[in-house]
Amino acid sequence: MSSARVCTHRMKNNQSIISLDSFQAVLEASHPAAVWAETATLDPSQVDCVTAVMLKILDNKCKMGLEEQLALMAVYSVLSKREGLLFDDSVHQIIAQAKQQNDQITADRIHELRLHAESVIPKQVMKCFKQYLRESLFGLRWSI
Repeated sequence: MSSARVCTHRMKNNQSIISLDSFQAVLEASHPAAVWAETATLDPSQVDCVTAVMLKILDNKCKMGLEEQLALMAVYSVLSKREGLLFDDSVHQIIAQAKQQNDQITADRIHELRLHAESVIPKQVMKCFKQYLRESLFGLRWSI
């Protein structure tokens, strides 16, 4: 069951319907954090850390503020195309599905993947990565 999210924008007498997912893709692509991610030299374990944080965001367990979450989502949109050590393309497909529809099966799968990520990525590795990310993105304007 797909429940595509739609945003309606009225322009004078014409009404256009814009997919929220398309709108999100434009925002993520032009976000300063996405621009940074295009040229960042991250190793595969750091790519896995980005994926793990994305899973936390989708599982509503992320403690970052909204602007930081948007920045991380923008970074993920770029880095999801790069290879990590832990997550294959099927995980990225599930994340894409979760961003498009809100059903219990997808939510449960995201939850399972988040728990798996937290169990296999050492806390110290994630902590160091988050510090690196904060330092790298410092000074970039995260708000849209």
